[in-house]
Amino acid sequence: MNQEEVVRQYQSQGFVHLPAWYGEETLDEIRSAVERYNREVVPGVPESDVVFEADGTAIRNCWRMQAHDPFFTRLPAEERLQTLITELVNGTPTCMGVETFNKPAKVGSGVPPHQDNAYFCQDPPDVLTVWIALDDVTPENGPVHYLPGSHTQGVHEHVPSGVKGNSFGLAKTVDETQAKAALLKAGDILIHHCQTIHFSAPNVSDFPRLGLLLVFRGEHTQDSQEMKAAYQKARALMEAGTS
Repeated sequence: MNQEEVVRQYQSQGFVHLPAWYGEETLDEIRSAVERYNREVVPGVPESDVVFEADGTAIRNCWRMQAHDPFFTRLPAEERLQTLITELVNGTPTCMGVETFNKPAKVGSGVPPHQDNAYFCQDPPDVLTVWIALDDVTPENGPVHYLPGSHTQGVHEHVPSGVKGNSFGLAKTVDETQAKAALLKAGDILIHHCQTIHFSAPNVSDFPRLGLLLVFRGEHTQDSQEMKAAYQKARALMEAGTS
């Protein structure tokens, strides 16, 4: 797929799938770095930067990995990746975060329908996530589902979801039958807009579904005070419900 087609699909759907972006050698390097991070770095990170599954053992998410490990500082700065996404964020890309969604076999929890910009609060919404598949993504191990075109409808109201690691979800239900499942092979990437509605089911299979996410914004974006106020209101409701 050439750059023009990438831009066209991204702008029309709110997401675009690029097969075989990473070769096996690079994949092995990234997988090894994640395993090392889980083993050596996670024990020393702040409590806010790691989330465990309900069993208290399996890692659900690692957040802000670029702040704790040089490998994950370098990876988003790769020239080929920067060139790919510059046009998609309408300016110079700035890395906002590097994180994992581990979806371990049998215990990997689901993610409620939401829009990332309910968390990011960026205006204009020139923000995207590069979702790197480190395992094959199948219908059984909890693929992400995206609602095509939903990124054009603004940010909807979000409320506390009760899901640890994904604390907010859409206040109103969406027609999930219209969503497209991102079935990926290891090494594929999928890029989605920060206002594309997406969700995933739990992993009920015997196989993990590890994804590494690189979040970028255009350097021109700014915090929206209106959106941040809505975010803080939702957080207050969440904290009141758990106190």
